Amino acid sequence: MVAKLVELVREAAAQARLVARSYPSGCSADALPWAVIRLFDDDVRGHVERDPRIEDRRDQVLIAAVNLAEARPDDGSEGPERARLVAAINDLEWIVLSRGIANRTASAQGYGEAGQRLRDAG
Repeated sequence: MVAKLVELVREAAAQARLVARSYPSGCSADALPWAVIRLFDDDVRGHVERDPRIEDRRDQVLIAAVNLAEARPDDGSEGPERARLVAAINDLEWIVLSRGIANRTASAQGYGEAGQRLRDAG
């Protein structure tokens, strides 16, 4: 059932938002982009068909994470950059849930039938 894959998408997004909101605690600037995207890459990316829209949103998350890591708290840029990162994470979650299609790997893991759309989980 594709509902498990949907759950993994939501968990990955929630974890990414948690990392974004708690940065810099427990994460270096060099590690931030990968910490934010780790669960998505580990649990979701290999289970949905490749889609340029999803890949573009993933890239936007990485870019926003780098921008937050490079922001200086003393000049006030950290707040808006953090908000941009959270928005990019939200966009990635939305595009995967609305456009994502389970692939054969997802099917083999019991996450639904290959070709099933995530938006059809219900």
